[in-house]
Amino acid sequence: MTGLSQHTGKHPFVRKIESIALFALTEDERAALHALPMQVSQFEPYQDIVREGDRPARCFALLEGIACTYKTTQGGKRQVMAYHVAGDIPDIQSLHLKVLDISIATINPCKVGFVQHDAVRALLRAFPRLGDALWRTTLIDAAMVREWMLNTGRRDAYARMAHLFCELVTRFGVVGLAPDRSCEMPMIQPELADALGITPVHVNRTIRELKEAGLITLRSRRLIVHDWEGLKAAAEFDPAYLHLTDPDEI
Repeated sequence: MTGLSQHTGKHPFVRKIESIALFALTEDERAALHALPMQVSQFEPYQDIVREGDRPARCFALLEGIACTYKTTQGGKRQVMAYHVAGDIPDIQSLHLKVLDISIATINPCKVGFVQHDAVRALLRAFPRLGDALWRTTLIDAAMVREWMLNTGRRDAYARMAHLFCELVTRFGVVGLAPDRSCEMPMIQPELADALGITPVHVNRTIRELKEAGLITLRSRRLIVHDWEGLKAAAEFDPAYLHLTDPDEI
């Protein structure tokens, strides 16, 4: 068991809190976040970190890699509900909901820091403003779900894909992991299909169309945006739903 500061060179978890908090962290608040006792574990791709039906006594921060929240039908069809990047706390709701109603799995190799609920509660009692920040993260997660519902329900495949790429570049950017609007994109086409509600064949065709339009390059599992304004226009992307404190820094 050790603190966050020994495992995250750029401290994406702290940067994430700073990116959405409505106040500047004090040195004591920042030190308390770094000192959270974490059990750090490494996960291989396509492993469940938590599963629907679990009754966890701990939650986790994603320290490295990309994960996804998903649900499945009884027939085994999967719907990806969200992607998670370094700095996210995807199961913070487990502090108050005894049974998980979602599963969270890795996309690529991930480093995860588990924190016992009791340690999180002690942190929030000692630093109430951090409780406000974590509550704000859950509200932003809900806003993202609403945007994803609109994206999959009302936008065509071209706009859906562009919107997903804009969101990921933006979210990687706020934790310092999207230099020059370039970021990891390890999802294979069937995984993107599960997120966007289209077929893998349609995913392939849509990515090709975005490339031919000069908006992106997707190569060696890395996304490079060549025309940010054009990609945002194709996606009807407005980052307001991410509720960043300073979106102009992206």
